[in-house]
Parts: sequence; C-alpha cells; structure tokens
Amino acid sequence: MTGTWSGDWGPTITQRNHLTFVMNWDGKNVTGTINPGPDSIPLDRVLLDVNNWTVRIEADTKDQSGKAVRIAAEGKLEDIASWHRKITGTWVQGTTKGDFRLTRD
Repeated sequence: MTGTWSGDWGPTITQRNHLTFVMNWDGKNVTGTINPGPDSIPLDRVLLDVNNWTVRIEADTKDQSGKAVRIAAEGKLEDIASWHRKITGTWVQGTTKGDFRLTRD
C-alpha cells in the first residue's frame, strides 16, 4: 500500500475526477492523504484484508458549501506482484456513487 497512487473516480465513464493518494503502511496501519496539497483530505481509516486482497478506504471531506461529506471506497488489489499494482472498485462520496481505479506510480 505504501506509495503514491493515481487515477480517477466518477459516476459515469465521461464524468471523472482525478485522484492522487499518498499512503504509508507501517506493518499494522495504513495512513495517508487524498490529493495532497492545500485541499488535501486525510484518510480516516484504511482496512486491508490480505486474505482476499480487498481494501476499504474512508475519509471525510467538504462540499462546495462547506458541508461534511463522507467518502467510502471499496476495491480489490490487482497485480499484487507488480510495482504498478492497481486498486479498482466502488466509490461513494456523499450521495454520489461511482467507480474508481488507482495505479501505484
């Protein structure tokens, strides 16, 4: 899980939002941020299940009006042996549902 991951999420194939994740695994916990910079979103919780290589990511952000919005993403790690492994799955941000895909840089 450690590294910089980039990709996108969105409710349709044409409506996409760029993502950059920076994550660190210390042997027990995964920490990190979404879209590092002035508007970064700290990860609240990352649950990794190594039995089936699934991951759940949770974070809180704000919408344009400043209202709190929960992010919950669930995905499957693919190409585990590759440096450029991938995570693909479902993304829920507030009431908007879609899919996401990330590749480790």
